[in-house]
This record gives sequence, structure tokens and C-alpha cells, in this order.
Amino acid sequence: MLATSATLPFEMLRAAESAARGRGGRNVEPVIIQTTAINKLPMKTSVGFPLLPDILLEEAGNSDIIYLPALWRNPRPVVKKHPEILGWLRKAYENGAMICAVGTGTCFLAEAGLLNDKPATTHWHYFDQFQRDYPRVKLKRQYFITQAGNLYCCASVNAMADLTVHFVKRIYGQAIASFVERNFSHEIRRSYENTSYYEGSTKQHPDEDIVQAQIWLQDNYHRQVKISEVASRFEMSVRTFNRRFKNATGQSPLQYLQGVRIEIAKDLLQTSNLNVSEVADKIGYQDVGYFTALFMKMLSTSPREYRATVRAKLFSVD
Repeated sequence: MLATSATLPFEMLRAAESAARGRGGRNVEPVIIQTTAINKLPMKTSVGFPLLPDILLEEAGNSDIIYLPALWRNPRPVVKKHPEILGWLRKAYENGAMICAVGTGTCFLAEAGLLNDKPATTHWHYFDQFQRDYPRVKLKRQYFITQAGNLYCCASVNAMADLTVHFVKRIYGQAIASFVERNFSHEIRRSYENTSYYEGSTKQHPDEDIVQAQIWLQDNYHRQVKISEVASRFEMSVRTFNRRFKNATGQSPLQYLQGVRIEIAKDLLQTSNLNVSEVADKIGYQDVGYFTALFMKMLSTSPREYRATVRAKLFSVD
């Protein structure tokens, strides 16, 4: 694998944490960085020096962000050789992790079936092979970064650095993101928004506070969310928050959150074997009856009927 595709995001995230603490953030939570693999043998990098994994796959708990490094040369033999990684990735996705694949590391997501009918990109040298191997993936050759929900694909290490700056902005805010970008990339780079293809993206509008609120709701959809607490988090009254959110997006905060949750539920019903009750719990609904009623209201079909329909399409023959 390319060593930089594994180590660079760690260094950037650690720098962001340090900068946040240096600006008086005593309550900044520590960034816990771990490498994981199917065994604890040294991993050989493309330049020859080894990296030693910290933990085994089965020891890894829930993650907020997972980086899949780029593989050197043809990725297919490595991907086919390690099916246990694919199952681990599916489980991590079900648990709400953001997964970022770099270059040919995208093949792990595609082989796991997580990119079926979703946009993706990979290293330019493997475009044709990738499209032949994974015809159901919507390959976006002209984009350096793609996003489909919590799945991110980067065409290169440079694109991964841009994406990591985007993650830093989500976690620590614009000032820290700018600091990290200046320290790791002296030249002026194009922003994440200008190099990315993302489905279900937030509606473009000028209210930066509401953009941040939308991002927070996307990141925390699986929690028990109270709109009053979200409003307080962004230093607004509930009335002001609802008004500004509706003006900016055309939806109330609750409607927006419900939409995010239902989109995740649709994907879990298609790609996982979780039962309806488990899907409801994964997206933040403890009451499966309420979830089913909401699903019916928004899609005019039940979760079980939706699953049967989309699963049938997977096996249709033209």
C-alpha cells in the first residue's frame, strides 16, 4: 500500500487536535488513532518500510472515521484474498462510520457491495478495470472526490488531504481547518465542494449557521435528537432556529432529520440483513411502529415491502 495514504490523514487530524487545544480548547476530546488489520504482522508499504497494526479487526470498536489506504499496483488480488475485511466494512457502515477510501482502496467498498448504485471514483489508471469489475457502481471519472451518505472515495492522496480538511472543518470549525490546510499544503487548493460529486447534498444557501446545523444532523442522525438542544447548540431560540432552517432549506429541522434517517434506512434495508426493528434502532428510532409509519408516509410503502422490492431488482435478468 501507499504509506502516505495511511499516515497523512492521521498527521492532519493530530495537528487539528493540537491546534484546537492550543486555542484554549481544554475540553477538546482526544483523537484516538489506531491502525487495524486481519493480523498483527508488519504491513509492507510500497517503499519497503513496514507499518505495524495496533489492533486486530475483531478488536476494533465503533469508529467515527475509517480510512482505507490505496493499494499499490493491481488491487484485485488483495481485495479477493481478504473477504473478512469486507464483512467488517459492512458492519462499520451499519454502525454509522464515515468510510474514506483512497485510490484503489475504493475496490474494498465496491467488492463489499456498499457502492452499488452509488457514485464513486478511483485512481485514473484503473478507471476501465474498475468499471468492468463493478458495473453497478456509478463511476465519476471527472471528480476527485465522491460522497454517497457516509461513503467517500478519493482519486488520489491529494484529494484525500482535501477531504480530511473537510472533516476537520466539520469537527473543529473553519479556523482550525484553515490552519491545517496552510501547514500541510502551502499552495492554494480547490475546496472540497469544487472537486466533489455528492448525492443528496445539502441545498446550497448562504446561511452558514444552518449549513453547520445540517452537517451536525447528518453526523448525529443515529442519536436521540431534540431540536431544542440543537437550537441551543447553535445559540438560537427554537423559534429562530426553525424559521432560519425553513427559510434556508425549505424544510423544518425535524423534516430534514427525518429525511436523512429515511435515506440511511433505505440503504440499510437494501444492503444489510438487519431486521426492521434493528434498522429503526440504527437510525435513532426506538419505536419501530413510529419508524414504520414514517417510512410509509414518506415512501408509500412499508420497510418490509421496500426491502422485497429492491432486493428483487438486484436479481432481475434483462
